Amino acid sequence: MTAQDAATALLREVTGREADGVWSAPGRVNLIGEHTDYNEGFVLPFAIEHRTAAAVARRDDDVIRVMSTFAEEPVQVSLGELDDAIARGGLDWAAYPLGVAWALRRAAPDAETFGVDIAIASDVPVGAGLSSSAAIEGSVASGLNDEWDAGLSRVELARVGRTAENDAVGAPTGIMDQMASMLGVADAATFLDCRTLETDSVELGFRPAGLTLLVMDTNVEHSHATGGYRERRESCEAGAAGLGVSSLRDVTVEDLPHAEQVLDDVTFRRVRHIVTENQRVLDTVWTLRSAGPRTIGELLVASHASMRDDFEISVPELDLAVETALANGAIGARMTGGGFGGAAIALIDDEKTADVGAAVTAAFAASGFTAPTIFTVRPSEGARRDA
Repeated sequence: MTAQDAATALLREVTGREADGVWSAPGRVNLIGEHTDYNEGFVLPFAIEHRTAAAVARRDDDVIRVMSTFAEEPVQVSLGELDDAIARGGLDWAAYPLGVAWALRRAAPDAETFGVDIAIASDVPVGAGLSSSAAIEGSVASGLNDEWDAGLSRVELARVGRTAENDAVGAPTGIMDQMASMLGVADAATFLDCRTLETDSVELGFRPAGLTLLVMDTNVEHSHATGGYRERRESCEAGAAGLGVSSLRDVTVEDLPHAEQVLDDVTFRRVRHIVTENQRVLDTVWTLRSAGPRTIGELLVASHASMRDDFEISVPELDLAVETALANGAIGARMTGGGFGGAAIALIDDEKTADVGAAVTAAFAASGFTAPTIFTVRPSEGARRDA
């Protein structure tokens, strides 16, 4: 059953009514550019075929009720109480769709809002660093934008999703995930300047080159709302302050010798990752356009090493996945997502897909790790109305 079918079936089961419409948004893989987004830097993600669907039906009152195939009970709140509910917190998974409703009303104060039932279903792997949260936000935002006739653009809806994640959920993420989910184009990546929100579509050319992108989900779960992600962001802010700039976007590779002199070792290494990662994104875009996807392997490998050694967000399972894929013929490989678990990606020849997957699975078994979940992804389109 597709996510669209599951969402409409859930809405029918709970409410006894048919949906007014169904909207969906994809998860994403970040090809390169990790933790650069909240530093106003550059990223190169692409939307994937795994999607979250939101079936929406208008109510005759002012209640927003959200339900999901991955939650036992619906959660509901009236529009008049929405601000207080978000401020109180404790909404668990419902903070994502309710946070979107809250943020959208703030972004479009003149929209005619009314109560809705929203049923959500997804085939985006959760906790794998593929941004299942942005897929929820994008599908719900798209549906409410149409239902409430809010008239917001895709970029504005991406901002709504980021506001929901930052302020309602409490995860200090940047805007990369929401932009990738809203703006995805088939067979292309979205080159995003996180300072200006300017985007450019970059043809990836995987299929013509006979290449496959393999996702190796370690099944080590992570949460951006807690722990190391927040600490890394604080380190970046401290580094920018120590260098007298508003964000690390304003620091170049040529500035690193000076940064090493004025920052403590840990802060410097955090800064070095961001600065060099920004440059790697620019180099990857140039390389894809000038020489094609078979030439970006070294950049992917360097990105992983930087996240492992300087930013220290990798884990042994991610390192093993990357090392094993490279040892078995991958052109390039790196962890993707916020780190501390989640997934790694490997760019490989089509005919090596099964062999690389088997080698990684065997390596995990030999190390006593939980078996990874391995699958391929293809660059796909962004948020859309499906029905």
